[in-house]
Amino acid sequence: MNRIDRLTAILIHLQTKRVVRAEEIARRFRISERTVYRDVKALMEAGVPIGSEAGKGYFIVDGFHLPPIMFSQDEAGALLLAGKLVDKMADKSVRAAFESALYKIKSVLHEAEKDHLESLDSHIEILLRSKYEPRDEAKFPDDFLIKIQQAISKRQVLKLDYSDAGNKATAREVEPVGIYYYSLSWHLIGWCRLRKSFRDFRSDRISALTNTGEVFKARSVHSMDEYFQSVIQTNKNLTRVVVVFEKSALRGNPIYGSVKQIDLGDQVRVEFMMDNLDYIAHWLLTFGTSATVESPDNLRQMMANITQNLQEHHQLFQPLPKGG
Repeated sequence: MNRIDRLTAILIHLQTKRVVRAEEIARRFRISERTVYRDVKALMEAGVPIGSEAGKGYFIVDGFHLPPIMFSQDEAGALLLAGKLVDKMADKSVRAAFESALYKIKSVLHEAEKDHLESLDSHIEILLRSKYEPRDEAKFPDDFLIKIQQAISKRQVLKLDYSDAGNKATAREVEPVGIYYYSLSWHLIGWCRLRKSFRDFRSDRISALTNTGEVFKARSVHSMDEYFQSVIQTNKNLTRVVVVFEKSALRGNPIYGSVKQIDLGDQVRVEFMMDNLDYIAHWLLTFGTSATVESPDNLRQMMANITQNLQEHHQLFQPLPKGG
């Protein structure tokens, strides 16, 4: 990226938050903080009203905005791909909001970018296999992720009707902490006032949800790692799976369904919470030696058994005799 493009990108970045730290800019653009200081100074000299708060970071003075931003073909293609993923992995509320946003984005594209998206659209598909049976949408509308996001942001209590794995329905008041995607479903994590502890609510088991407007005080959560450890202890159906992937095998593609990822340089350590080891075992086999299971031991044994059975199957194969 040349300096002109970087200065423009830094200006856009500064408009995404109230205050942006220099180290955040340096990390994103892979430059030194000294270079960040020089770039910000160059923007100020060009007339951009940038302020700073000691120990906090930079901010754009209220009232300043860039003219409409144009997207490159790569950026437009990435948005199209994101839309395909949203269509498969998000509920109806998020799908509707993203579709509306995408139409607005498309409206400011150049003709070449519009044609690019049009030609790509029919050539990209996301095929995700779900283990869940089709839901009764009248009972479980699965249309709450936007409301949940709003409640998390404003720290407001949610009232919801929830059915557990045994289809027992209860009314809950929940102080939401976050939403997480694992084991092929979205989960609301929050403090349940009925159970007086943190609980995990699968979004597709919520039949009704209301934001009460009541603002709650934040509770102490040491770390989501600790929370998920408690989930494992209380939910016998979930297993913590840790896999190290070679980045070259991922080809830059994201890993969906993980709860934690750690960059190891040429590798990435990924943690999943799974209730179906057979599914992930067969999926990991597609990576060959580019994926190494660190835990659990029984998953490694399961994969070894699958590969042994395949080997024996093909060794015993006898081709049909040629001719009529």
